[in-house]
Amino acid sequence: MMPLLFAVFHFAPAADPAPAKYARPEILAAAADILKPEQREKLRILDARAAEKYASGHVPGAVNVPLAVWAKAIIEGKADAAFWKAELAAVGVAPGKTAVVYAEDVRDAAKAWWFLHTAGVSEIRLLNGGWEGYVAAKGEVEKTPAKVTAEPHDWKLAPERVATKDDLLKLLKDGNATVVDARSDDEFTGEKLSSKRGGHVPGAAHLEWTDLLDAKTKEFKPAGELAKLIAERKIDISKSCVTYCQGGGRAAVMAFGLRLMGADDVRNYYRSWGEWGNDPDTPVVKPAK
Repeated sequence: MMPLLFAVFHFAPAADPAPAKYARPEILAAAADILKPEQREKLRILDARAAEKYASGHVPGAVNVPLAVWAKAIIEGKADAAFWKAELAAVGVAPGKTAVVYAEDVRDAAKAWWFLHTAGVSEIRLLNGGWEGYVAAKGEVEKTPAKVTAEPHDWKLAPERVATKDDLLKLLKDGNATVVDARSDDEFTGEKLSSKRGGHVPGAAHLEWTDLLDAKTKEFKPAGELAKLIAERKIDISKSCVTYCQGGGRAAVMAFGLRLMGADDVRNYYRSWGEWGNDPDTPVVKPAK
């Protein structure tokens, strides 16, 4: 009987193993990557915290980026080639030099990461665990503002990273995109109102942005756990993906997470529910009570 049992066991279908690694590990940086001066010299480190936080102490050589200025330009449609040519030169971002962005709040770091991608910067990494992770790793801290500039460069903008309301309406009509709502449960169901209308975009999958992160370390969860979440929520990352929240920050974290796991085409609907939920003509789904 033993050979027969062995044969049956040998040919039984095996479950697909969870991925051991992220599809794009190169877009994440670890605190260990920037602890030594010789490591930091090869990078352009960007601090996406508020100016007063930066002034109280930052990674040596890090440049404070004007996140609010960048966000305003994106919202107002003024983040053109001339804007990014000046802004990126001012913070020392240049082709061929990898940038690493960090903040205390991963939403700010993810926004900076996404803004830079819309500007055409490809060599940009997000510091896993952020400022708190760096401090916990006993990283050196300085208070002297970094003074850096870079040769102005004509960046090739990547407007495909941005989704507008019209883009999303067309994608919904065509039915060829995965839409992901990164808000909380009660925002998704419409129980909590953050705009004139509550609910969600028709057909949107729901995955709250905090579910991507370890609650203690604030680092992104391992690849296997993220893959399980994505599968459970029926998020098809082989399609064009659009992420949204209320104002773009949580959606940026989700966009980063999907890229980390292998999604090729990810757009952030940056105006998000702040626009969609206040427009009486956009379609909204709100489950019946």
